[in-house]
Amino acid sequence: MYRLKKTIGTARLGEFETVHGTVQTPAFMNVATCGAIKGGLSAYDLQTIGCQVMLCNTYHLHVRPGDDVVYDMGGLHRFTGWNGPILTDSGGFQVFSLASLRKIKEEGVYFQSHIDGHHIFMGPEESMQIQSRLGSTIAMAFDECVENPSPYEYAEKSCERTTRWLIRCKEEMARLNALPETINPHQLLFGINQGCTYDDLRIRHMQEIAALDLDGYAIGGLAVGEPKEDMYRIISAVEPYMPKDKIRYLMGVGTPGNILESVKRGVDLFDCVMPSRNARHGHLFTWNGIINLNNARYERDDTPIDETCDCPVCRAHSKAYIRHLFKAKEVLALRLAVMHNLHFYNTLMERIRDALANDSFSDFYRKYVDLLDTRIK
Repeated sequence: MYRLKKTIGTARLGEFETVHGTVQTPAFMNVATCGAIKGGLSAYDLQTIGCQVMLCNTYHLHVRPGDDVVYDMGGLHRFTGWNGPILTDSGGFQVFSLASLRKIKEEGVYFQSHIDGHHIFMGPEESMQIQSRLGSTIAMAFDECVENPSPYEYAEKSCERTTRWLIRCKEEMARLNALPETINPHQLLFGINQGCTYDDLRIRHMQEIAALDLDGYAIGGLAVGEPKEDMYRIISAVEPYMPKDKIRYLMGVGTPGNILESVKRGVDLFDCVMPSRNARHGHLFTWNGIINLNNARYERDDTPIDETCDCPVCRAHSKAYIRHLFKAKEVLALRLAVMHNLHFYNTLMERIRDALANDSFSDFYRKYVDLLDTRIK
């Protein structure tokens, strides 16, 4: 259940109560694609860096180790050791990312596994069944993520199919949640708004799925190559038609600046692989901008990544040491860099919430919206 505590313009401060804990929003979900954060972070590490929600990938876990294995191990919470809320995506993004390996039909999508090429079929019912076996807190509806730009006619037909799939997802989840062997009979369902960058399709689709009274609503199909101005325009166009009493999730976004712009436009939840992926290449976020530890200027720099940061990495290590680890190709470099970046993101969200609570969000936004995305040379 989502509770809206305060608004400043369209920006929202709230909390989202689930069977696995309450999430303070706006919040960033830390991406554990295969049940682990790439870079060597454990469930215990996530607790120490302020993570509220872990996100796992339905398709990847279905392929390996298999959702039946996860089910036999007691579900994702017992399997990974993470006790907080877990969101699983539906596999729908693979409709987009595995374009050369799939075929879309009304019943669902036929895939070839990216690992060994074996054939996979996933439709709304199959996606819900897999996510039920995973036992996540929140399951995402099965949808089609269409590339931008796409022809209007195709985007329109895709939206219509996504709505039909969503109805099937809702019916199947109700059936699964009523079964005595279901790991999490309180699993929640989020619908996904699509429509490419066409305002009228986005609005119409949002109106259709809002009528289904789901547990939450996501905006999908953005941050896939379109200009950021188009993304912001679509969020602003769709926001008035999103239920005020339901949580809102912008999928796959993004940079600190993207997050600030989207919070300003009424978004509550975010996820993105970018902070951990960038960290593994030495690109680290600070409150003065982004640094690249591969630069020679940091070879003898005995200061922390960010002198204002209280993460475990900044409390113990210098830029020079972490740079050395990268140059020596030590795995510890990845772990320390990812830990810092995710701590930074979780702290960013905490400061956004504080700014909303203290009526200072406008000042916070103006100070940091460009600064945090700036690369320090």
